[in-house]
Amino acid sequence: MVGVVALVSILGALLVGAISPGPSFVFVVRTAVAQSRREGLAAAFGMGVGACLFGVLAVVGLRTLMADGGWLYQLLQVAGGLYLVYLAWRIWRGASAPVAVQHQAARAADAGRAFWLALGTQLSNPKIIAVFGAVFAALLPANPPAWLYVALPPLIFVQETAWYALVALAFSAQRPRSAYLGAKLWLDRGAAVVIGGLGLRLIYEAVRP
Repeated sequence: MVGVVALVSILGALLVGAISPGPSFVFVVRTAVAQSRREGLAAAFGMGVGACLFGVLAVVGLRTLMADGGWLYQLLQVAGGLYLVYLAWRIWRGASAPVAVQHQAARAADAGRAFWLALGTQLSNPKIIAVFGAVFAALLPANPPAWLYVALPPLIFVQETAWYALVALAFSAQRPRSAYLGAKLWLDRGAAVVIGGLGLRLIYEAVRP
């Protein structure tokens, strides 16, 4: 019974964390609106894989790694921060470029590229690192049953993929797509500032005394 309660509590807390806007949410929305529904769904799959990997790390000792604040966690913070800064630069540079939205039959959707970019964004997302560390530290029992270790990562994958797939489906519809294209310059630059700021903050927190 304790394991079931912990499972439901952890999944519920992680879902709340996924729903709150952050770099992963911004990436999926932008991909679905500016590119295609297929690429948006591929990005959702990448987010699910990234969350699953964090679930695996969490059940084998991520909370210990974060609590100890060792050099490995600092290296993870710096690498993630640098990637977010790079991603922000890419978004800012392309903000003024017009987006030619075509029917999927007229363009080759690069689902593989969307997947890998989404996976990189998810793995470097400071919000998900903090959420997973806090949730598992607070809700994982001291002596959890063995099945909980096995069940959590795939269920986290299903939950995250389903949520971001829903986001991709919603924002790839015509009306949200048209609204985004009309305000693309400022939305993209705003997203770049937010993502770049998160990256710099992550690096600062890793290297500060």
